[in-house]
Amino acid sequence: MAHDPRLTELLRWSVEHSDATLDDPAAAQTAASQPSQSQLTPQMMAALMGGPSDADLMKASMELITAPDAEVNLENKLIAWDNFEQLIESLDNANNMSNLGLWTPLLEQLKHEESEMKKMAAWCVGTAVQNNEKTQERLVAMGEAGLPTLVGVALGGAGEKEDVRRKAVYALSSACRNYQPAMDVCVEELQKRGFGEGVKIDAFDMQAVDAIVHALRERAKST
Repeated sequence: MAHDPRLTELLRWSVEHSDATLDDPAAAQTAASQPSQSQLTPQMMAALMGGPSDADLMKASMELITAPDAEVNLENKLIAWDNFEQLIESLDNANNMSNLGLWTPLLEQLKHEESEMKKMAAWCVGTAVQNNEKTQERLVAMGEAGLPTLVGVALGGAGEKEDVRRKAVYALSSACRNYQPAMDVCVEELQKRGFGEGVKIDAFDMQAVDAIVHALRERAKST
């Protein structure tokens, strides 16, 4: 993914000047009187006033998400995650993730040590593929990094938090509904891990899909 420092700094500046200062006049006055860690240059201001595209903002968000922890702390990464998730609620933006090279860095976060990062990654996958055959197809095409990894997170390993597993279940539910190739991969992966009987399930049979999702949610509670 091409690195654009201008866009990253623009998004970082917006994070530093988030709604927290707008709701707190004293904080706003303090922020105004102190130098920002990220200086808003005339070029950045021009980009802001000109309205960077959603694609630009998606790339900038992912750059912050994947930045070293020493450069961007968890709080700011979670703000970037929220921005990214809201952007990909748009069908066009979700479809554009492939062109922007965002699927690989997104799925890599499913293996992050930090549970909040892993949870947000699963949440964004679920948002991207919900009711969207094009992105459902892309997720299947990502191979082991996609559905098999999500199944592993959903079933949970030692110490995996319930909220992380539940978001992975949400992502699997979104990926498999009305898309048979994803359902077939999911059933196969679940069977490999000793969950379910491995029988073929019709992705268009909502009652059958709901049964699997419910069973996975119950597993998330008990593991």
